[in-house]
Amino acid sequence: MCCIDVLCVLMCCVLMCCAVCIDVLCVLMCCVLMCCAVCIDVLCLDVPSFSRWKNCCIRGVLSMAMISGFFMMIYLGPIMLIVMTIQIKCFQEIIDIGYRVYHSYELPWFRTLSWYFLVCVNYFFYGETLAEYFGALVQREEPLQFLVRYHRFISFAVYLAGFCMFVLSLVKKHYRLQFYMFAWTHVTLLIVVTQSHLVIQNLFEGMIWFLVPVSIVICNDIMAYLFGFFFGRTPLIKLSPKKTWEGFIGGFFGTLVFGFILAYLLAQFQYFVCPVEYNSETNRFTAECEPSDIFVMHEYTLPFTVQSILRWKTVTIYPYQIHSVALSTFGSLIGPFGGFFASGFKRAFKIKDFADTIPGHGGIMDRFDCQYLMATFTHVYIASFIRGPNPSKVLQQLLVLQPEQQLSIFNNVFLNKNGS
Repeated sequence: MCCIDVLCVLMCCVLMCCAVCIDVLCVLMCCVLMCCAVCIDVLCLDVPSFSRWKNCCIRGVLSMAMISGFFMMIYLGPIMLIVMTIQIKCFQEIIDIGYRVYHSYELPWFRTLSWYFLVCVNYFFYGETLAEYFGALVQREEPLQFLVRYHRFISFAVYLAGFCMFVLSLVKKHYRLQFYMFAWTHVTLLIVVTQSHLVIQNLFEGMIWFLVPVSIVICNDIMAYLFGFFFGRTPLIKLSPKKTWEGFIGGFFGTLVFGFILAYLLAQFQYFVCPVEYNSETNRFTAECEPSDIFVMHEYTLPFTVQSILRWKTVTIYPYQIHSVALSTFGSLIGPFGGFFASGFKRAFKIKDFADTIPGHGGIMDRFDCQYLMATFTHVYIASFIRGPNPSKVLQQLLVLQPEQQLSIFNNVFLNKNGS
């Protein structure tokens, strides 16, 4: 019965995330539009002669914001929108803790600057991602060429504006506290936004690199709970008194089996193993490819000791299943420390949960504390042991070059091929 309850709760959480995704994005867009309108009102408040231009500016700014939001929703896709929505909610929960702890102080512009820096960092990361993977598509539109070419400078300038706003907002009585909250915001950005960006980077390697790590963490949480509930006797760590060694060890072996089976099931489908790419001929995004070697069945000879036990000499599996063992091992042994870290954080501020978004479970951050650590490991693992030269990305970079530069590269490649 406990297992069914836990699975039902997890399913409800997933459905809630999907259901509220569009609503949260709409509210966020409305907030951005309202901020733009207020800023224009403030700038034009004391200039009556600019009333006609004021209306024109408002319409122009809001139109650009809505168009940008529309293209963002098209290019990122539903899963990436869910990742971004979860990221925003986690950021809000951590920032709200800082605000509640020091609610007696009237810090000028604290909330505004926190959200401003969130927009700055997201603009930088998402711009880098779009330029890296869809450079040829972006280069087709002349206004976007400027944004791509000077993306890092624009990102720095936008951040620098927020930095200057912070300095101008300093109040004599609250210097130390304001710098404390400035650091609080930036550490939150490092923990939440940077690792959310890594989740999206993993998605571009193939859906399987997103689904398997996420499922491993969820499975380990369930397995550890069940083994701890039925067999738990020995406390594991003081930060989480309910965690037991029995649950920790049982969760490890249960997650290994689950990850191995899930990797086998997903590796059979192109939709999960092929990265998302833009086809310039059809003007469409596709997830079709010739599966790489790690998603093709291989026959392996078992060690002699294993042969004597199982009576098998060889086994035929996907190489990705071997990688899933590494992911499951990390998710079971190191992943829980993300939860322990979050528990220590909450104890430091004497709070039970980050928020009360999910009844009985706390906030979104309470559910994703281990996921961020797992996503970072997955990204590092892919970069270290999986990723090789990507012809599609090389082609995207070539298409961005000027014609004479493309010709120079072609001549060099042609001459090298012919040994000249």
